Amino acid sequence: MTALAQLLPVKWLQCLAQLPAQDEGSVLGLLAEIERALGAEERAGATVFPARVEMFRAFELTAPAQVRAVILGQDPYHGGQAHGLSFSVQDGVKRPPSLRNILAELESDCGIAVAQDTSNLSLWAQRGVLLLNSALSVRAGEAGSHAAIGWQAFSDLVISAVAAQQQACVFFLWGRYAASKSPLIDTTRHLIIEGAHPSPLSAYRGFFGSRPFSRCNVFLQNKQRASIDWSL
Repeated sequence: MTALAQLLPVKWLQCLAQLPAQDEGSVLGLLAEIERALGAEERAGATVFPARVEMFRAFELTAPAQVRAVILGQDPYHGGQAHGLSFSVQDGVKRPPSLRNILAELESDCGIAVAQDTSNLSLWAQRGVLLLNSALSVRAGEAGSHAAIGWQAFSDLVISAVAAQQQACVFFLWGRYAASKSPLIDTTRHLIIEGAHPSPLSAYRGFFGSRPFSRCNVFLQNKQRASIDWSL
């Protein structure tokens, strides 16, 4: 098992290996392919975010059986703020615009105000929100630079694995790219919340006022699952 694969919690490896046409060897092979690509980047002098030990942070905080919602981002922040959770940054770090808009909509939707120095979404992850990026790494300063090294296949497996579970979940697919993942999700059992991306370029085109957080909780309650505490 490669060093990168050893960072993925065993419960997630087992969960992914249970998918049709997958087994532990195939998942490990995919991670080995990703590790080779990361190693080549680093040997060429590239800086990669986040640090290796943080790439699977979302999986460390949210076990497969605990997932009640998935918030899908495209790739990590490429300016050094990434710490393994989609849209999240560490407390005290200046909020990126998309996160600022997400928290503004949270306050409008649920009346939950978040302190300006609080930007770490780890509490959401601990409460069953899988904060997943489609690519789990990025080259410094180059958005989307690791989209083709195997991460998309890996994150598609993760989405499929969550969608294969019997318990109902909510998938937040904001923006055109995230919406392209909807065919992986059985909407007879799960809820997809699609809409504009929270970035400044599109937030006023349907993200603001969409009330995604309260809609998520209504669905979970209707499916006899506990609602999510969105406070931070």
